[in-house]
Parts: sequence; structure tokens; C-alpha cells
Amino acid sequence: MQSCFLSPFVKRLALFALLVACQPPPADAAPTHEPPAPEVSTVVVATRAVPRVRELPGRVASSRVAEVRARISGIVLERVFEEGSHVRKGDVLFRLEPTVYRAERDAQSAAVERAEATRDQARRHANRTLTLLERQTVSTATNDVADAALKQAEAEYASAKARLARARIDLDHATVRAPISGRIGRALVTEGALVNEVAATHLATIQQIDPIYVDFVQPVDLLDGSDDDGSAEVELVRPDGSVYGEVGKLLFTDVNVDPGTAQVTLRATFPNPDGALLPGTYVRVRLARGRATDAVVVPPQAIQRSSAGEAQAFVVDGAGKVALKPLRTGPLIDVGWVVEDGLAAGEILIVEGFQKIGPGASVKPIPWSEPSLAPALAPTTAQR
Repeated sequence: MQSCFLSPFVKRLALFALLVACQPPPADAAPTHEPPAPEVSTVVVATRAVPRVRELPGRVASSRVAEVRARISGIVLERVFEEGSHVRKGDVLFRLEPTVYRAERDAQSAAVERAEATRDQARRHANRTLTLLERQTVSTATNDVADAALKQAEAEYASAKARLARARIDLDHATVRAPISGRIGRALVTEGALVNEVAATHLATIQQIDPIYVDFVQPVDLLDGSDDDGSAEVELVRPDGSVYGEVGKLLFTDVNVDPGTAQVTLRATFPNPDGALLPGTYVRVRLARGRATDAVVVPPQAIQRSSAGEAQAFVVDGAGKVALKPLRTGPLIDVGWVVEDGLAAGEILIVEGFQKIGPGASVKPIPWSEPSLAPALAPTTAQR
């Protein structure tokens, strides 16, 4: 009987305890502990004076290109040069079979001697006829015939001399020489090949690469009158991001605008004594034009890239919240990235600590100090 009486009471007591446990805590209850906001290194965006630089895409081109071609027909006897080497103007590159052209030169030389003898004979005859005409022993018609024969002989002599000169030129062309100084590529014909003057067989190509040209384009609306004064200095950035050691000069700006892109072509020249720049290489060109007094420059590590490759940066607002802002960047200079749009002076920019944050997160900004090189160790005292 006692057991049956206590069972409903125990059940009600358990139900009451469950209801109490499910009630929300009072409003004045102490909040639960939250982790502290992560610390991030920040800088205050400021403006400064920097060189006004345009960074433009360009392509390296040879300053001179010469295609070595056959000027006579014949068999290639010998290739004299080493492929890929540097040749000087006038160096022998190929030797062609000269026998036929040497024989033609000798024949034309004999023809000149024959024409010279004929001319001398016609001159003596004309002189005698003129003397007889003065003595009135020959007619004027006879003198005219002698004078015409002399002129004809002189013309034949001149023609023979011209044919001899041409034969000598053809014989000289049997020795193919370099028309310019530069680096020669591979030989396009081998010994024993038949070359043809009619088709002007291509034998090799010589390119002069010191100095070397860089052609680049820019929008026509960025042109100014100083681009043609020859005073602009140009800096070249290689595909790996390194800066070429030599400073170039702007040569000229083309007068034609591409109607499809509204861009114009410019050309700069660079010293290339060691051949480090090769024709056809794609590069970027930095064209300096004066100074900008209010440019926004940020540390390089503050710039992030989206999956699409667009520049962006994290900033901290007045409430300590993180915001992600898209940017339009200019060139990368010695002190950092030039930001052309997206940041204003006075904003707080996050430089380090990106792995701890995301847009909307609360952070604790701390001033960022630019790292410096570690001081050199003092020299140790020499052992006695």
C-alpha cells in the first residue's frame, strides 16, 4: 500500500524538476565567456609623392634584321660560320661554286680588250680622215662615217666594261658575306644544296640585338606631348618580375591609332651588351612621366587577390569590424603598390593576420612595423 501511494508523488516531483531546468535564465544572469578578438597588424592609409609611372605590356624586337639570301645561282660548297654565333659585317658566311662566274669574268675581260682595240683603231682612222678633210682630199661624208664609227666603237667599249663589271659582281657574290653585324641563327641550307637567284634562296638570318627595341602599346587618351621629346626614361620588367638592369629611352610614338583597340604603339631602346634580352620576349614596360603628389601607396603584402585575380584588401571600420574592398592598382614601385581606386586616406588597412579573419569579423588592430634587416653581428675578438 505504501509503495502505491509514493509512486504518483515521485512522478510529479520529477516533472517539476524538468520544467524548472527548461526555463530560460533570468535577464540579469552573467553572459557566457567569449574568446577575445584576434589581433591584426594595420597601417593608416596616407598619401605621398611618388613618380607617375605607367606600366604597359610590350614585346622585345631586334633593332636590325637581315635575311641573307642568294644573289646568284649555284651549288653551296662551304658553310663558314658557326650557327648562333656573333658575326661582323663583311664576314664570310657561305661559299658557292665560282667556276662558271670566273669563266664569265675572263670572257668579259677579253671582250673589253677587243672593244678597246677597236675603239683605238676607230679613233686613229677618224683623226686621219679629219686631217685629209682639212686638206680637202676627202669628202665630208667620208669624215662623217669615220666619226660615227669612232662613236660606235666607244659605245661598244663602254658596254663591254659594264658587262665585265657585272661579271665581277656575280663572281664576288659567289662568296656570301654578312650584310650587318649581329647574331646569326641556324643555316637554312647545307653544303651541296642548289640555291637560286630568281627565288632568292633564304640562307640564314642575322639579328642585331645590341641595342634592342621594345615595342609597347598604350591607350591614345593617355598620350601627352612630352612622349615625343626623347627625354622619357623607360624601365623594363621581365616575365619573372625582375627589373632589367639597364634604363631605356623612348624613341618615338606611332602616328597611327589601332581602330579596334584605340591604342598607339611606342618604341623604346635598351642597351643589351650581354644578350640577356631576346627578340620575341613578352615584357612589361614602366614609363615614368613626372610625379604624383597625392598617390595612395600600401605595403605589397596588404594586397590580396581574388579567385579571378582581382586586387582587394581588408580594412577595419570604426566598430572594429573587417570589410573587404575591391581595388584598382597601378604599378608596383620600390615602396609598395600604388592604389589608383578603392582606398582613401585615413582608412585602417590590415597588413598581417589574414589567416585569423574574414569579412564581418571583429578584430583588435595593432600598429604594423615594417620589418628591417637584422643587425649584423659584431665581429668576434681574434683569438690570442
